[in-house]
Amino acid sequence: MPGEGPPDGPRPAELRLAELLGPLSLVTDMGMGSPDETAMRNCLLATALARKMNLPEATVADVYYTSLLKHLGCTATAHDEALRFGGNELESRQIISPADFERPREMLSVLGHIGAGSGPLRRVRTIVSAATSQRFGEAVQQAICEVAAMTANRLGLPQGVEDSLSVIYARWDGKGVPAVAGEDIPLPARFAQVAERAIAFHHAGGVDAAVAAVSASSGGWFDPAIAECFAEHGPGILRELDEVDALEALLAAEPEPVMSIPAQRLDGMARTFADMVDLKMPFTVGHSSGVARLVTQAGERLGFSAQECLAVRHAAHLHDLGRAGVSAGIWAKRSALSAAERERVQLHAYYSERILARTPALSGVATIAGMHHERLNGSGYHRAAQARDIPMPARLLAAADAYQTMLEERPHRAAMPPDAASGRLLALAGEGAIDADAAQAVLSAAGQPVQAVNRTLPAGLTGRELEVLRLMARGFSNREIAEELVISRRTAEHHVQHIYDKIGVSTRAAASMFAVRYDLVAAHQPG
Repeated sequence: MPGEGPPDGPRPAELRLAELLGPLSLVTDMGMGSPDETAMRNCLLATALARKMNLPEATVADVYYTSLLKHLGCTATAHDEALRFGGNELESRQIISPADFERPREMLSVLGHIGAGSGPLRRVRTIVSAATSQRFGEAVQQAICEVAAMTANRLGLPQGVEDSLSVIYARWDGKGVPAVAGEDIPLPARFAQVAERAIAFHHAGGVDAAVAAVSASSGGWFDPAIAECFAEHGPGILRELDEVDALEALLAAEPEPVMSIPAQRLDGMARTFADMVDLKMPFTVGHSSGVARLVTQAGERLGFSAQECLAVRHAAHLHDLGRAGVSAGIWAKRSALSAAERERVQLHAYYSERILARTPALSGVATIAGMHHERLNGSGYHRAAQARDIPMPARLLAAADAYQTMLEERPHRAAMPPDAASGRLLALAGEGAIDADAAQAVLSAAGQPVQAVNRTLPAGLTGRELEVLRLMARGFSNREIAEELVISRRTAEHHVQHIYDKIGVSTRAAASMFAVRYDLVAAHQPG
């Protein structure tokens, strides 16, 4: 076959949702700086507690997916958190996420650990920032909730899951974000909160630490009835979880009837995860979807079958899943990376491959996705593979990713004009790094005449609001938007507020997710 990819053949008409989302929850583990399989274990604990309380299986199903995907919005504010907390949001999240900030002792403990390992002056600044960041923290939680709910909607999850994720930081006592309290907080969210804190403290200090931590937050952060259920049944459940294979147990614990999706929806789900991961940095918003468009059209030019084009598109959408596991401070660095930072960056391709390899419906594209930085002359990563070991779909993905990246701004350089990017890609092909046929196909796909199409913009956005939304998605502040569009800052602020009102969000992260969902990020789309 021209693409040398997965062979054509019958595909299942239905895919089991838990088999997809269980392994993909590893992305949120990485994005939170948590140990692998934390989300799965949170889910197993929350689901077991819900059953101990004799809830209907339909409600248990909402608990199952809410607790599994509690951190579906984890990329929404990674960049901002890294700037605020010393450059590494993954380290700060490990400290902050399980802490009850209404308990002074825990607040002091967080401050004592924030910025550890930094220089004295930087650590003092980080601690002061953390201690005075209530408004910032509330904004972070609101953005994460909005993006998580939007992502759940795109994944087609039940309304109860979407509703729960939209208030996942609410507290029983009403002191959380948003300020709903008590039984107004959806039940699945309440179980997910207890499970996360219990698993975190169990990991750090064992069963007794988990019981004490949940008990301490009963009636404040947590629903007292769920906390009481955990006190009675939690120790036994935690001991059982120590002995199980998390993914196998997750599939066995799924409520009946198990949820399935039509196989054709896999493409949309892959794009949804791509958009979510790309939200981690302002300059990567929409990157993977852009690469996917290029490889699809370029694959057709190379004679790929329809099934091969679909496979390489899935790989393109998901090639950067591992980006979530590298701190935003490293991605945003303008100066040269240290050896340790460079190694961390290069591992992101491995992380992507490892996650996809555990996902049955996507395991066939794991190797392709993991090779998107390999080069024919052996100069790439993470394998340093040679030409003979790189199949054509991986060569095509490497060419498309390289070209799309050149068109995008990065902290250390400006975006390249298309003609300069084309020249650079051809130069890489001439140097024997990029496959020449793949490079030509990508440039052909990107160089099709741009047709002027008068299309109706979603949510009633105007042309000017579209310009503002694109700049918002690139991380521009209101002042920078005003300067870029040569308008007053007040006018820019009005545009931003009108956009929020029209699309029904209140944060830039959620507006960025809206933009990539409807292909509004790039001023010129290939093909």
